[in-house]
Amino acid sequence: MSWQSYINGFGSYLQLEKSLSGNSVEAYLHDVAKLVNFLEIEQINVSPEDVQLAQLERFVITLNEIGLEAQSQARIISGLRAFYKYLMMEDLIKINPTELLAAPKLSRKLPDTLNAEEVNLLLGAVDMSTPEGMRNRTMLEVLYGCGLRVSELVNLQISSLFLDVEFIKVIGKGDKERLVPIGGQAVKYIKLYKDTLRCHLKVQKGEEDILFLNRRGKKLSRVMVFLIIRDLAQKIGLTKTISPHTLRHSFATHLIDGGADLRAVQEMLGHSSITTTEIYTHLDRDYLRSTMQQFHPRYKTKSL
Repeated sequence: MSWQSYINGFGSYLQLEKSLSGNSVEAYLHDVAKLVNFLEIEQINVSPEDVQLAQLERFVITLNEIGLEAQSQARIISGLRAFYKYLMMEDLIKINPTELLAAPKLSRKLPDTLNAEEVNLLLGAVDMSTPEGMRNRTMLEVLYGCGLRVSELVNLQISSLFLDVEFIKVIGKGDKERLVPIGGQAVKYIKLYKDTLRCHLKVQKGEEDILFLNRRGKKLSRVMVFLIIRDLAQKIGLTKTISPHTLRHSFATHLIDGGADLRAVQEMLGHSSITTTEIYTHLDRDYLRSTMQQFHPRYKTKSL
């Protein structure tokens, strides 16, 4: 059988048996097509069942040499593994050449954060004399005070506020619900916003339970929240490139740096895996060194 016959069968399997979307199927097929293209360029005339590990390793080296990012390399390798897993399942090959194929190590980039002073400057830059300013300050207090994703913020419902016990209910990724504590400052501004501004808006049909609305009574877009924060950053001369997610990162970092339990922060952020939360444990190296010097009995060098 030719490469195309195998690829066609793989595509049908992904679509019919795995029920993947058209875009996902196309992405997998492109991964395999990249390998086929590489073999053609290198004039390596082999069928899918005859591909060797050494040839796949040369393919990965080529991806690296042309400057493809590690994340993209890992994605292509994942696609090839799925392809050969399908061939094994269909008994079309006897040996899976991708079993020992190493993927590039993916470094977890530390997200940009704001320190406490920068957060205060950002919040203080909001013009509270305008209705939009009152709303914006409240949104920022909730973003930073609860560590929400921007999608969770714009979809936050009034019926999900339990301010008397200082909790809010959030609908996160995968429609998963979680309860998040909300601090006194955020509670204060929510009450102020609701009682002095939102109650006077003409709310559009279907948006009655949405907390944060624009002047036309409709739910805010994620882009609008991004633009609000960008403009405030420019106003205070902040050189960092920030977004709504920066306040979420800062929320997590400040909690962990202050000694908060990692699993508690995981629960508040709505991370399914603790390893995602661990990215925030980037304590200062000088602090780590000074801790070793102070407490480890074998760290200090004693004179003879």
